[in-house]
Amino acid sequence: MPAVPGAADFTGEQFHTASYPGADALRGRRVMVVGGGASAVQFLGEIAPVADTLWVTRRPPQWRDGGEIEGLAAVTEVERRAVLGEAPRSVVAATGLVLREQEQAARALGAYDHPLPMFERLVPEGARWADGRVERVDVILWATGFRPATQHLAPLRLRSPRGGIALRRVPGNVQGATTAAVDERIQLVGYGPSASTIGASRAARQAARAVAALVRASADAR
Repeated sequence: MPAVPGAADFTGEQFHTASYPGADALRGRRVMVVGGGASAVQFLGEIAPVADTLWVTRRPPQWRDGGEIEGLAAVTEVERRAVLGEAPRSVVAATGLVLREQEQAARALGAYDHPLPMFERLVPEGARWADGRVERVDVILWATGFRPATQHLAPLRLRSPRGGIALRRVPGNVQGATTAAVDERIQLVGYGPSASTIGASRAARQAARAVAALVRASADAR
């Protein structure tokens, strides 16, 4: 959750994606969803049919139209950055946003029509913008993503001068780059091109194969 002025003053409830209680728990309330990624879009899709919603994004949402080819191109760009050892960015920075069938009801209700820029501070009753606008809300849902949990790996010195952990490319599998370039014993699933539910499940298979091959090689060497 980001540190914002007035966070301790807000008298309503606050949840992060990690502790999202489900749409039923928010039924009939006024909910402000903060975030510009796919999670924010999907939460609005669930919540808007049962509650009054506001959408706040730091940047204007980047919508896209297209399917597998565009998606593949986006993931390929994420893989390129990971192989070079560049610091990971949010997945949506490469993929853009798309509304699925599940979000169409919320779209019809106008949930995505007027996203607001980031507010200046929180106040007891809600949020206040620099121009003096105040919106009263009961709940704030922080759909602000996750940082890679790699701090515990610092003693292994995996981080590249570019700010990220470089991964080895797997030919023909853009979501299969899981092996740390400087230490083949380390597998990072859910990092870089596999930072999604589907990507992580595919990458897990690749990581398991890589580990099995390494163990076999080690046994053969003995």
